[in-house]
Amino acid sequence: MRDVAVIGIGMTEFGEIWEKSFRELVAEAGIKAIMDAGIEGEEIDALYIGGMSTGRFIGQEHVGSLAVEVAGLEDLHIPSTRVEAACASGGVAMHQGYLAVASGMYDIVVVGGAEKMTDVVGGEATNILASAADREWEAFFGATFPGLYALMAKYHMHKYGTTQEQLAMVAVKNHYNGSLNPKAQFKRRISVEDVLKSPMVADPLHLLDCSPISDGAAAAVLAPLEIAKKYTDKPIKISASIQATDTLSLHGRKRFDALPAAQHAAKLAYEKADIKPKDVDVAEVHDCFTIAEIIAIEDLGFVEKGKGGKATEEGLTALDGEIPVNTSGGLKAKGHPVGATGVAQINEIVLQLRGEAGERQVKEAEIGLAHNVGGSGGTAVVHILEVI
Repeated sequence: MRDVAVIGIGMTEFGEIWEKSFRELVAEAGIKAIMDAGIEGEEIDALYIGGMSTGRFIGQEHVGSLAVEVAGLEDLHIPSTRVEAACASGGVAMHQGYLAVASGMYDIVVVGGAEKMTDVVGGEATNILASAADREWEAFFGATFPGLYALMAKYHMHKYGTTQEQLAMVAVKNHYNGSLNPKAQFKRRISVEDVLKSPMVADPLHLLDCSPISDGAAAAVLAPLEIAKKYTDKPIKISASIQATDTLSLHGRKRFDALPAAQHAAKLAYEKADIKPKDVDVAEVHDCFTIAEIIAIEDLGFVEKGKGGKATEEGLTALDGEIPVNTSGGLKAKGHPVGATGVAQINEIVLQLRGEAGERQVKEAEIGLAHNVGGSGGTAVVHILEVI
């Protein structure tokens, strides 16, 4: 297996983007990544694009072909594959792109992710997202994702004493980071009081504990490390790319205070990269709800199980903390166009490792981690990237 590097990145702004279509968002992110990599279209060997539910959000399937067409690459007839794994679609697309280059099958691969979620009303978006859970045994009986993560939050609070204030502190931190990110959906800073006074969605999760409905796209260009410096002075090595799977339903899990698939993926990723959790300088984790970030930093080994809330309260995960988490603003403030999220996380880690993250730059960041989750934990992907 060959070593793989990211040689180019690109993404759109995230948010309610009424003035641009899905295909325009895909084209914008892809062209930015290709230009950043300094490659020509003729050099691209394959394309993978993450998309959770384009068929229901915009009525468009066969997104692989669409992506090639909007990029103007149709005459090259390169293979283009749409990847679906709920909210981990982008992360799994990255994993497939990584495997394609590492195996030697292809040299230059473009990975994208996109979703246009605001073309349907809020209730329909919630129903579409619920298809990432067990439709027969969860969604059919009214369990939404806020409801499922609320159950995890209640369990975590009961078992470890995690508080609503600590949940709110995740949102406050990520909104602060988002205020420094020109591509974030929400640039408004908020307070713990703002979170606790916002409408209750599913006890104990308030509106400001939840990630938004978003539009957006992101892309990355991968190449073998051995030729990466032909294209860029700052190639970022992918030291590990691990995907893991668990039960589709929350009720089928062996525990509710963790995502076992994420724990398994992280364990294998650390082994593959030959590092420990303490070696990670910056991380983007899947904070679809504030409790999800608290569980994630525990699952990834940054803190002991049950101490995620306290660690957040003490500033461990702040921009100037011991392990800065979600410097982009995370799903909570940057936005969460579900098919794009996993690739957008890679964009942020690459910016941090290049030293190009502007006001939110983590000093001397050399190792970064991206953690992308599908559904309530049925799929998890962990990527570890490093400066070479």
